[in-house]
Order: sequence, then structure tokens, then C-alpha cells
Amino acid sequence: MQHKIVEPEQKALEINLNRSIYGIFAEIGAGQEVARYFFKVGAAAGTIAKTMSAYDKIISDNIYGVENSGRYVCESRLYKMLDHEYNLLINRLQNELVKAKFFVFADTIAAINYQRTIKGDGWMGLRFRLNPDEEPNDFVLHVRMKDKDNNLQQQAVGILGVNMIYACYHYHDDPQRLIVSLMDNLKDRVEIDMVRLNGPAFEGLDNRILSLWLVLNNMTKLSMFDSDKRPIHASEYLYKKDLLIVRGSFRPPTLVNQDMMKSAWQHFKNQQEPGAKGSMMITEITKENLLKEGNVSVQDFLDRTDALCALGQTVMISSAEDYVATIKYFNDHRVRNIGVVYGVQQLLELISQKYYDNINGSLLAAFGALFSKKVKTYVYPAKQEGSGELMSAQNLQVPEEIKFLYQHLLDNQQIEDIEGINEDVLHIFSPNVLDMIKHDEPGWQSMVPVKVAEVIKQNHLFGFPATKLSFEY
Repeated sequence: MQHKIVEPEQKALEINLNRSIYGIFAEIGAGQEVARYFFKVGAAAGTIAKTMSAYDKIISDNIYGVENSGRYVCESRLYKMLDHEYNLLINRLQNELVKAKFFVFADTIAAINYQRTIKGDGWMGLRFRLNPDEEPNDFVLHVRMKDKDNNLQQQAVGILGVNMIYACYHYHDDPQRLIVSLMDNLKDRVEIDMVRLNGPAFEGLDNRILSLWLVLNNMTKLSMFDSDKRPIHASEYLYKKDLLIVRGSFRPPTLVNQDMMKSAWQHFKNQQEPGAKGSMMITEITKENLLKEGNVSVQDFLDRTDALCALGQTVMISSAEDYVATIKYFNDHRVRNIGVVYGVQQLLELISQKYYDNINGSLLAAFGALFSKKVKTYVYPAKQEGSGELMSAQNLQVPEEIKFLYQHLLDNQQIEDIEGINEDVLHIFSPNVLDMIKHDEPGWQSMVPVKVAEVIKQNHLFGFPATKLSFEY
């Protein structure tokens, strides 16, 4: 995709000179830089109806309502700002500016503080219409700032806000370009880990694809959506909760995957400590797994996630080869304890890789990052080739030089075998099932969960052949 980067000043000026685009800027916290771009380039009277910053919490509550969570940098606050300001805009100016393409830009941002206890992140949103007689569209995202300076973070917020407004009015008919353009003039300065587009301008757009684009374009290491296929963010759904992550190819999800999720979830819940605000399980598909056959197929990605969503699962797409970056990400969003589920063969490959990559370096540090105090590893067994014996965490044959370290992890229960698994399904392998589905061979339906079989047949997922119609003459 060809994309020419435009400077933020030029973008702001083009918007200002378009007399049909008119709206409000409402910015809270460190995010007070977006409107400044439109003021400083000139001709702002053609674009700005009002700017404001309800910086004081009491004032903010009086305008937008009280947040039950006590948090102000959150998704619900952003939507309250968009609702309130857009209603004001329409009520006050609709009759005077009947042809205006109204918008409200809002953000609530916490930039890095002096003590460095806040790293810098926030919510940004745009409610806008492209035609006066249409319902408005919503564009919402979450951003994490990477600059180590407060002023630089504020500047980055300003550029990103300009990029958002410009993209919606110029690239709304090309969602992929819209997403990519958000990083114009911001390389390595921000991470955008959630995007949501809704409204008549994006009718038919599957927001799961936006999550995929964020990861494929290196705009974030991971992005998530719930079983309703709606993008979500860890700061909202996982705040102070315990989290279980189940990684797999899920091509398709089989009875083995279902048993792994069910037994691991029960094991994890049984060990939940007092004080947690709940637990959540996420199924993870990695970029590496999607690339196994070369280029990423969007349809293949949607097929896998359709099947997982049919099982009621929240899905995460990530670019992390191991869990170190993933764990750090969730720690930044105050997830309490993390459980990671490995197939036993997968665990062996990971441990061996860690050993050989760090054989002449800091081996303890490499393992410590993966098996930290807040992280427990749960191992799902497999049948050893050529015998009926189960391969488990307890009898795993790790490299001789790290047996003492591995035993230490077992003794301290940082690695545990999952209890209550169903050995009767261990003969099922996803590649075999996938081939059977493509040719509609008898027996595949008994190897996947009932809901997965239903959605595969209904939507012709994973190459399942469409029903051939026959006519009699």
C-alpha cells in the first residue's frame, strides 16, 4: 500500500480551510495539544466551535458525570465526553449550520510524571459525520506513549490527534490506510493497541481486522477483542484481575483445545488468591503462527477467531514469540497474577530455545523473565510417540545442564501439570482435522466442539466446501 506521509501542520491547515468541517475539542489531562495545532496554523475559526479542558476532577464530574471506578483516564470517560459535547454541538448549531460535517474530538490522557510511576497512556476519540443527514461515526483508540519526557509525550498526543481527524475525513473509504496513517511522524514514539471504528462510514467493516492490522504493522505487540468481536483493552477488562492465557493455532479449535481450556481454567480458578477482582481467560494467536504458510491470510484469521468466538472466548493477536513481552504488557496494566498454558511439547521447545540462546550469557535472567513470581506455567500433557505414556511437566526431558533450574521451578510450583484432563481426546491433531474439513471427510465433526462444528458448516470456515445444489429436470 502506497502512503505519503503528510506533516501535522499541513493536515491541520487543510482541515481548517475546509469550511464544511466544524467541531469541538475537549481534552483532559496531558492531552491538550491537539487543538493547539489547529490554532497555530491559522484559519482556526473555520474549524473550531469550542475548545475546553475540564482538568479539575470536580468540574469534570459536574460536566460529564461521576466515574464509579474513580478513574478518569478510561474508556467510559471518553464516551461520556463524546456524548455530552456532540449533543451540545448538535443542539446549538444544527439549525444554523445545516450543511456542516460536525465533529467532536475528545481525549483523556495521563502523561509520564516526575516520579516515573506513570508511563503515559490514554484514550482518544472522534465522533464525526461525513454528511449532514447521516448518523455520526465513532473512532476510538487507546495509545501508550514511549517518549521518556512529558513535553515530548504531549507533543506526540497532539500529532496523533491531528492524524486521527485528518484520516477520518480523508481516508474513511480506505480503513487500512486510515489505520496506518495514524503513525505519520510518530515512528517509535507511540503504541496504538486498540482501535474501534463504528458508524455508517464503516458499515460492514469487521473490527477484528483492525486488531490484526495493528499487530501486522508493528503499531503494537498485541491487541484484543471479545467474543462479540468487539475490540477491547486490558486497562478496562483486566484491571487488577487474574489472567489465564491459552496460546494455540486453533486451526481449527479441536476437542483437545477445548479440554485444555476447560481443565486449565478450573485448575487456575482453584488457585485464585483472595483480593482479586475476578479472573479472565484469553486465547492467543501469534503473528508467527499466522505466518507459518507465508503471508497472513485475513480469511484464515477470521475463520480461527469465528470458531473461538463461537466458544465464547476473548481473543488476543500478538507478535510475541515468547511470553516475556506479553507479561510485561499486562503488568503495565496492573493485571494481578498471570497463568500461561503450554502444551508439553511447546514448553520443551521454549525451554530448550531459552537455554541455547543464553548458554554463554545470563541464563538465570532469561528464565527469570519468563518464570517470574507473578507468573505460573500450566502444562497440558501429550502422548509420547510410540507408547501410551503421557509426557508431562514432571517427566519432561530438558537439557542436562538446566535440570537443576527446571527442578527448582517444579519444586516452587511455578510450573505445574494441569489436573483433570481428558486423555481420550489426546489422539486428535488440528492439521489432520483441518484436512478432513476441507474434504468434508466423515468423522471431523466428532473431533471439534459442537458449536465449532456448527459455525464451520454454517459459514464454510477453513475451506469447508459449500453445499452443491442439484436440480432435477
